[in-house]
Amino acid sequence: MKFTLEKLNLANVGLDNVFKHLTADNKAEIFDFIKSYVGTEYLYWDKIKFKEPIPKGISKEELWSIIKLFRKAQSIKSVIKNEKGEFFTWSKLDYFEKFFHELDMNTGGELFVDKEGVNKANKQKLISKGIIEEAIASSQLEGAATSRQAAKKMLREGRKPTNKSEQMIVNSYLAMKAIEDTYKDKEMSMNLILELHGLITKDTLDSENEIPRLRKNNEPIYITDKSDGLIYHTGPNINFVKKELERLIIFANDELEDKTFIHPIIKAIMLHFWMGYLHPFTDGNGRLARLLFYWYLIKKGYWAFIYLPISKVIKLAPKQYIMAYVYSEQDDNDLTYFIDYNIKKIKLAVKEFEEYLAKQSKGNVQMKKNSEAKYGLNIRQIQLLQYLHGDSDERTSLKTHMNINQVAKMTAHKDLKDLVKKGLLVHKKQGKNVYYYGAEKIKELF
Repeated sequence: MKFTLEKLNLANVGLDNVFKHLTADNKAEIFDFIKSYVGTEYLYWDKIKFKEPIPKGISKEELWSIIKLFRKAQSIKSVIKNEKGEFFTWSKLDYFEKFFHELDMNTGGELFVDKEGVNKANKQKLISKGIIEEAIASSQLEGAATSRQAAKKMLREGRKPTNKSEQMIVNSYLAMKAIEDTYKDKEMSMNLILELHGLITKDTLDSENEIPRLRKNNEPIYITDKSDGLIYHTGPNINFVKKELERLIIFANDELEDKTFIHPIIKAIMLHFWMGYLHPFTDGNGRLARLLFYWYLIKKGYWAFIYLPISKVIKLAPKQYIMAYVYSEQDDNDLTYFIDYNIKKIKLAVKEFEEYLAKQSKGNVQMKKNSEAKYGLNIRQIQLLQYLHGDSDERTSLKTHMNINQVAKMTAHKDLKDLVKKGLLVHKKQGKNVYYYGAEKIKELF
């Protein structure tokens, strides 16, 4: 059974008569109520009908009809269309510009890396942390049944996956790494889409001989709620999908004519929605859609998003994620629902990262004072201990310490030997290499 939004027949509301309710006494109150649900809080009827209090002299149904009228008046046509040939539209909400300005100032390029307590080694640790968290959460959203702790341990140890869930997580991790390393420099193409899909579905498809390919006409695909069996979305006809993928590729390469400037954040969200809506493959569509989001932003210079695991925030309330798609598809192709939802999740991810970084920086400042006073450590040694603190799986080597700090082999060796002597590092030989890990004693410095 297909899930269908509860809708009002606005023709029955009598829109022509609605404005007769407007008087000098209630006009300001009514328009203030409407404005909040047009420019700021973008809710659907199923939420607005429970809002209290409402202006006097007008019904909720009549208020909803005016909200819809105002939304339509300010909507912008996107390049995305449904199977009927109807274009999705979207609106610039009041908070967008302020948020984009703050984001561009703080996250375009290097995210908060100039703040006290963040150095080269810590920056790499933050990037690794972000990619790992995104890979795990994105896979869990699609059904990977592995705990976050177990998945992190597997990725950090480089252990081979033992089941499909672990394989999904490893695949997502490698795909994110590939975007950061190489794919960010490539133009979007059908081959690139197939390559990314191949990365995230490797060794997870039902058929061992299955290669990355589009689904066929006899392979319908549905988005369902496992708890009640309701169908939230049916993938469009594959012939339509093939044509739209060509347009998606042109759009992703900024070659599709559009008279309206679209901020890169919104454009990345549109690519996310578009791929999810088309659902061109039999599996992996959600993960692929989120990969495209990251690919576009990193390609556009928003390196900061490597630090931000958006899927981790989405996973906190996955039903909201599904409904953002549903509202956009079923409420007159209004893409604003999906854009608004994702921007709010980005804001939350940025907030969590800032709080994490502030906590880390505060601890690092105090640790620096303790290290200098108690052990007389130099800045290279201090930054290394800050990097290793709190994660028993992190490690360094003589070569790594040399490269990060741009120092000679003798200087690097002296740094590490001194830390081992003071009980702050332990060293282990693995094959031909010697690795250095943080000792329990480091905790005393924080």
